[in-house]
Amino acid sequence: MEQTDNTLYTQLFLRLALGITLLSAVADRFGLWPATYSTWGNMDNFIAYTGQITSFLPTLMTKLNAYFATAAEIILGILIIFGFKTKVAAISCGILLLIFALSMTVTLGIKSTFDYSVWIGSGASFLLATQGKFSFSLDEVLKKRNK
Repeated sequence: MEQTDNTLYTQLFLRLALGITLLSAVADRFGLWPATYSTWGNMDNFIAYTGQITSFLPTLMTKLNAYFATAAEIILGILIIFGFKTKVAAISCGILLLIFALSMTVTLGIKSTFDYSVWIGSGASFLLATQGKFSFSLDEVLKKRNK
């Protein structure tokens, strides 16, 4: 089935929204957002938050989880924005956000997951992964080049 112009632009919008959302959260951890817009403001606060939402795991894993999540969000955000390995990146993003949603639900309650839209982000990531073609992407450029 051929994609319509609306579908092409909607998919691009979805990729940009997901990627920028991931990178914005990372920017917050690195103190790049002004304090009035910041949730954590620095990595130490994010590590403490990670400890809170992963309190069911050994404390030793808190810092590792925080750095893993940060690295994953940087990598996945960039891959999704540029549309490189989009299907794999979208599935990985969906799984990462699903893990966040489940962890937040267990430790903070279901409302926090709605406030941070993690269910929507996870679902949107999985929906993106179902697309057959990724227009305006490096995937498409490379596919055309390899023909």
